[in-house]
Amino acid sequence: MLPGFLIVGAQRCGTTSMYRTLSQHPAVLKPPLHKGVHYFDTAYDRGLAWYQGHFPLRSRAAKAQRAAGATPVTFESSPYYLFHPLAGERIARDLPGVRLLVLLRDPVERAYSAHAHELARGYETEPFERALDLEASRLAGEAERIVADPSYRSHSHQHHGYRTRGQYIEQLERLEKLFGRDRICVVDSSDFFTDPAPVYAAVLDFLGLPSLGNPRFERHNARPRSPLPAAVGRALDEHFLPYDERLAGWLGREPSWRRRR
Repeated sequence: MLPGFLIVGAQRCGTTSMYRTLSQHPAVLKPPLHKGVHYFDTAYDRGLAWYQGHFPLRSRAAKAQRAAGATPVTFESSPYYLFHPLAGERIARDLPGVRLLVLLRDPVERAYSAHAHELARGYETEPFERALDLEASRLAGEAERIVADPSYRSHSHQHHGYRTRGQYIEQLERLEKLFGRDRICVVDSSDFFTDPAPVYAAVLDFLGLPSLGNPRFERHNARPRSPLPAAVGRALDEHFLPYDERLAGWLGREPSWRRRR
């Protein structure tokens, strides 16, 4: 099989929780080995056959269809796809008709969570405020270098984009040009965690899947960390405000974090 939909991001916005929730649906078949294959960002040179080898066989889908009474679909979750400058074009070329799920959260919280995540994985060595100071120089020219040399892998572009990854509207507008609005479903992760049932129902409707049973809703991959210093939070909130205002226009509603301000 090849995916009928992808969870493309954003990083630290509940993608693992959504992945595990959808995996409980009897007509949704997850990859046997890995939640995220990362083919369209960092492994594209391996080829489509390599990518397809990560997904269930069509014989498995036939069995699932008989059991579920619905046409099965497979998927993966690689949250770097949303931010990677070439991933969208590659997805559009190789998976015509694919649908995209995008989860978003308060970009201030996302930035701080991402730093804790990268620190724990050994991809970051600097404290948060220093990492913010370094971000512009670390990312300078990296997206352009990736575009110029598609085989190039940028450690900083993948792991150090604390502010830049939270500028969601820029990434959504890029996807819209490639896929159109009707093939992109944006989920506010705060709404998902606060009242998951209607959000899950809306996602199933977007994917054209019937409601078959009630999944367990659990939050995954939360990392403990000290409170964000108030001054740093205010500076980040000010940085993200114009991007969030554009995002609200794109969504047709204020995101949850702006409703709480």
